[in-house]
Amino acid sequence: MGFDLKEYLKEKQRLVNDALERFLPPVADPTRNLVESMRYSLFAGGKRLRPILCLGAAEALGKDPELCLPVACSLEMIHTYSLIHDDLPAMDDDDLRRGKPTNHVVFGEAMAILAGDGLLTEAFYVLSNHAENELINPTKLLEIIRVISEAAGCRGMVGGQTIDLESEGKKIEPSLLEQMHSRKTGALITAAVESGAVAAGADDEARKALIDYGKHFGLAFQITDDVLDVTGDSEEMGKPVGSDEAKNKSTFPALFGLEKAREKARFHVNRAVESLKLFDDKATPLRELVKYLLKRKK
Repeated sequence: MGFDLKEYLKEKQRLVNDALERFLPPVADPTRNLVESMRYSLFAGGKRLRPILCLGAAEALGKDPELCLPVACSLEMIHTYSLIHDDLPAMDDDDLRRGKPTNHVVFGEAMAILAGDGLLTEAFYVLSNHAENELINPTKLLEIIRVISEAAGCRGMVGGQTIDLESEGKKIEPSLLEQMHSRKTGALITAAVESGAVAAGADDEARKALIDYGKHFGLAFQITDDVLDVTGDSEEMGKPVGSDEAKNKSTFPALFGLEKAREKARFHVNRAVESLKLFDDKATPLRELVKYLLKRKK
């Protein structure tokens, strides 16, 4: 019987959602509106891609993925905070995310900013809470915190967002476009895979292979995202299409054309699969997940 990616994703999403519910339950104290705002975006129907990549990396190394469940959840909190802030009027000014009104539309701009701040900080509380991470050696846990904080900050995601903002309305070089997306999107994806590898005790060779996988996955994901903004269906995607062109953003289709962009996506998917050649069938979920990027509709 072949591997069923749909069932695998459903199972892992349930695992992650149950854990997120434990880590960030509703509260009845004076911060309840803040927590409600945080939970609104955290449970708005995300794919849980970054947590699943983290769990999949541990599985590829033959370890129980639940070993790094708190790490996986912290990645989703960081990713969700970034979406809340990206949607703000001062940034992309989007009114719809995952088919629902964006956080600032529902809770107001000030509360949305605080919700993003709260999720980012809560992620590191979950990461550093030894009671939640008792299965991970403290030295490895410190290394995971370093990997994720580097990927989330000015050296990674926030730096990439800065390049994106400053590139609007400009024609940029392909090398800068790739650097922008490697940082804005790829850095946290790579950190997800690498943190799973560290938690599972990967040796240097396996860790490097998984980092390479994450880098190519991140670029393939962003390129297909850019393509979908041109060719996708608004209802299926849960957000308006054509927004990149409307905002005069630098994208792979804008710089290379649709067919060349699709070709680049296929290249990075193939390189990601090649990166996993030293792993056995336990890495099948990672292989199938990156191949799926070429078929995704949302």
